[in-house]
Amino acid sequence: MYTSLEKLGLLFLAYIAYKIGSKLLTFLFYYFAAPALSLAVDLKRMGKWAVVTGATDGIGKAYAEALAKKGLDIVLISRTKSKLEDVAADIRSNYKVNTKIIEADFSLGDEVFATIEKELYGLEIGVLVNNVGFSYPYPDYFLSLENKDRIYKTIIQCNINTVINMCQIVMPAMVEQNKGVVINLSSASALFPCPMLSVYGASKAFVIKFSEDLASEYEKKGIIVQCVAPGFVASAMSKISKPTWMAPSPNKYVSCVLKTVGVQKLTMGYYPHFLMVGLLQFLQGISHSLAAGLVTRTHENIRTRALRKKERELEKEISAAQ
Repeated sequence: MYTSLEKLGLLFLAYIAYKIGSKLLTFLFYYFAAPALSLAVDLKRMGKWAVVTGATDGIGKAYAEALAKKGLDIVLISRTKSKLEDVAADIRSNYKVNTKIIEADFSLGDEVFATIEKELYGLEIGVLVNNVGFSYPYPDYFLSLENKDRIYKTIIQCNINTVINMCQIVMPAMVEQNKGVVINLSSASALFPCPMLSVYGASKAFVIKFSEDLASEYEKKGIIVQCVAPGFVASAMSKISKPTWMAPSPNKYVSCVLKTVGVQKLTMGYYPHFLMVGLLQFLQGISHSLAAGLVTRTHENIRTRALRKKERELEKEISAAQ
């Protein structure tokens, strides 16, 4: 016979085994079985055009290229006309599809959406990728960040208001067609404690909640809403120049994440990111302070390096001026 304490211990071990087994099965299905079985939705059947915001760099550009490769015509929306023209020309040349560019600076406020709505009018849009986003120049404490008022307002405008407004513009036609895919880019930082990126992490947590509820509301209308929460990707935004196993290139990341559309409503998209988030959430389950402390130390190191770089650049400017 087991003592009460031994029974409690066995129950605890059984619970841990269940959680680990459940996570393992989920991991194997989403990142190996589903892609092997080609369970992802056929995006070409959703409509003629795909709309991608923040489409001239990083993940946004990779989405535009990957969707063009599948045969969709691409609407590229970003703030720099010259970059838009270059990316559009490359896509037309490489994938033989139509492109349309819309110059829009989402940080300026809601007036940009009237122009976007006018430019998109009449297009058969099957896919919307809400990729545009804004973050801190480097991790910092909430009250200490330089130019914090401007940065926080821009984060809210780009990461929250833009997602809402773009869905309002594009989704009514999808509802009429009874089909469509909306992909909203969040961040892994929304899934575990993220001190020193508090406003950014909170804005991306909004995207997850909004996407989950929007998916439930419009599932019966034939619309798939997916939220993508990447970890580090080698891009200008992350300031990682060389791809690694944990920080893949945007093209590699998007190639993986597109295999999850119609399979996962919330996805990290790339299995090393799934493992990273799982580890941090496991640590958070043991102790929130433990997980938060680990992230804080990492961000403090990044902040220190960023400030030293700024000091060196300032010293060079002073020397050049003398």
